[in-house]
Amino acid sequence: MSPVRLPEFFLFNESTRRVYRALITPVIRLLVRLNIHPNHITTAGLLLSMVAGVILSTGNIYLGGWMIACAGTCDIIDGQLARETGRNSAFGAFYDSCIDRFSEGFILMGLAWYFAGGPALFWSPNVGHPESHSPITVLMIFLALNGAFATSYILARAEAAGVSCKVGRMQRPERFIFLLVATVIGSIPGIGLLLLKIALALFAVLNNLTAVHRMVHAGRLLRQVADREQEQPRS
Repeated sequence: MSPVRLPEFFLFNESTRRVYRALITPVIRLLVRLNIHPNHITTAGLLLSMVAGVILSTGNIYLGGWMIACAGTCDIIDGQLARETGRNSAFGAFYDSCIDRFSEGFILMGLAWYFAGGPALFWSPNVGHPESHSPITVLMIFLALNGAFATSYILARAEAAGVSCKVGRMQRPERFIFLLVATVIGSIPGIGLLLLKIALALFAVLNNLTAVHRMVHAGRLLRQVADREQEQPRS
């Protein structure tokens, strides 16, 4: 079995990456033996993201963070499982990319519902606190969602035009890690809610800066391609 491939930004140093590999490698081996299809793991990640969104909508930030961690783990396992079982496919990559967008949306919608003061879908002692009602935070969440979707859309359009555009700090794995860290600090008693609001505002800024960065980068590459085509002598 090949080593589990983890992005450099997924964990913070080599020692924690080793611990994480040790934790998920037996899971991947078990999934290989059980002949589980990678797309099933991708779907499980979507379901966990939906659960995370519902939990976050009640204000249970700590438990919601755990669900985000589980969903993010599925996002790593499915790719590794596809490589181990030889089930890499264009459809699998397409399906994974589409599901990623839905997963992010459900998580952020749950947070938006909570900060908008929406009633819980089931009882929770965290709902109804006056400090949780924050229209500005809801706006930041929508801006963050807009930036995340724009980042992915610009990548797709650039690649369709024939240029690579995988630049910017807040790509898909970074966004999941940021949300995970935000929910961890958001569960700190006393100041957690304020820190979560600040983190979500920063999340919105970084997501949109990444989208702008990609747009500028792709535009520069496309102009270079156009200039080279104009310089080629006509037959």
